[in-house]
Amino acid sequence: MGDMTTTPGSSVRVLEGSETGFATTKLDALLNWAKKYSLFQYPFVTACCGMEFMAMASPRFDMARFGAEAPRFSPRQADLLWVVGTISQRQAPALRRIYEQMADPKWVLAFGTCASCGGFYDNYTTVAGIDKIIPVDVFVPGCPPRPEAVLDGLLLLQDKIARGTREPGIVKPRRDAAVLGANLVKLGKKDKAAP
Repeated sequence: MGDMTTTPGSSVRVLEGSETGFATTKLDALLNWAKKYSLFQYPFVTACCGMEFMAMASPRFDMARFGAEAPRFSPRQADLLWVVGTISQRQAPALRRIYEQMADPKWVLAFGTCASCGGFYDNYTTVAGIDKIIPVDVFVPGCPPRPEAVLDGLLLLQDKIARGTREPGIVKPRRDAAVLGANLVKLGKKDKAAP
């Protein structure tokens, strides 16, 4: 039989090899944990952010450690829709149809400024943000967004899945240490004193 250690208000039991144990948790917390680490992505790539998306899918950034590396090119097999790039008015019905074909639960990540708010396009042909067409869970701004920002967006989405919340999240820009340090150290020529 295992050892029993007791402290005020709690007890710990160490199990030996021949004993079996069990764990208690809420069913919702267990299911959300499983959903968090088994995201099957559907990449809807339309524009130049596609190059950054391909870099994200490479081994250098290793999306496999987040459980989100397996792309599915059928909406019925995917639960995470990555909208990467500009969406035109003609593409909007196709994007809506793909979203509707995905099984519940499903999540959407807007990748880049064009997908988030229309980008620098100020015309009638471009949709000013995909949240006008489908609900978005995480916005990752940037033209193109840095891989670190996309990973932050993926972690934010996983956190939202674990908590079970559906309000939209926005990836905030990081502060660069080199820029902060540049304000502390001034490099350049010294002013010569007047004679």
